[in-house]
Amino acid sequence: MRLILTFLLISTFVQAQQPAAPKPKAYTDPAHTDDDFAIQGEYTGQLDGKSYGVQIWAQGDGKFEAVSYPGGLPGAGWDGDRSTVTKTPGQRGEREKTALFTVKDGTLKAEVNGQNILVSNTDGVRVMELNRTDRSSPTLGAQPPENAVVLFDGKGVNRFPNSRVDAAIGALMEGITSEDTFGDCSLHVEFLLPYMPEARGQGRGNSGLYLQGRYEVQMLDSFALDGKDNECGGLYRIASPKVNMCLPPLTWQTYDVDFTAAKYDAEGKKTANPRITVRHNGVVIHENQELPGSTTSAPKKEENTPGPIYLQNHGNPVRYRNIWVVRK
Repeated sequence: MRLILTFLLISTFVQAQQPAAPKPKAYTDPAHTDDDFAIQGEYTGQLDGKSYGVQIWAQGDGKFEAVSYPGGLPGAGWDGDRSTVTKTPGQRGEREKTALFTVKDGTLKAEVNGQNILVSNTDGVRVMELNRTDRSSPTLGAQPPENAVVLFDGKGVNRFPNSRVDAAIGALMEGITSEDTFGDCSLHVEFLLPYMPEARGQGRGNSGLYLQGRYEVQMLDSFALDGKDNECGGLYRIASPKVNMCLPPLTWQTYDVDFTAAKYDAEGKKTANPRITVRHNGVVIHENQELPGSTTSAPKKEENTPGPIYLQNHGNPVRYRNIWVVRK
């Protein structure tokens, strides 16, 4: 027994001396990233009169995945049928800032140079070309109406006490709570997710928009992923977005939210759950979705009071700007 205890103590000591794994690099400036960033993005093209969209995301160390959508990109032609989506691994090519993919059991090869995807057969004959497209939200830069409560405009209005500003881009940093509180309302917020190619899952540009400090719309770099309830636009453990509208990291994105608060009777008993409609980059991803209760990790419990806008700090450098709310 003494030998076993000694062994366990030594093992525990050795483990304690092991250095912690380095935190994945998070890039916040498109001008200062890595060689793979130029490859990552969205591409569109046609073959035999049919449109196709491709999203390529960098996975770190020169590795990539190409996700192909018949009909076009999510929110721009693809019909949402995930059974038609194909995923192809790739790796950095020999030429600078290129990536190579082998598709259709080796019968086609694709080279990506950051501007085009050039698809050729085994004889080297070009059969398809897709061109890079850089989409932006149609509500990017939306101006607040006269009756809006402006929470942050980057020009002097900042109603988030004790907040920090990233001076390089004039945007708020994560982990902030508004001094104003709201019931029924419409909200506009613009957010920038970091580029973290070596990170995965909830460690990849994680934050969240909390209505009333209670109900979360997830923020996460889920570009080219499936679009689950814990990914960008998801309502955690409640509903996945109708379509994954997450754009590539280091692209400014938008949430436009219509929120109807919970209703209570005179005794303080809840009689109706809150409901939410969310547009992600201009596309409806939740429509009048019922919220059965406050979200896990919400800073405020559910009760019959207005609540603040909370933008979560989950350890990743997420940025926010142009935030305003209209009370209903």
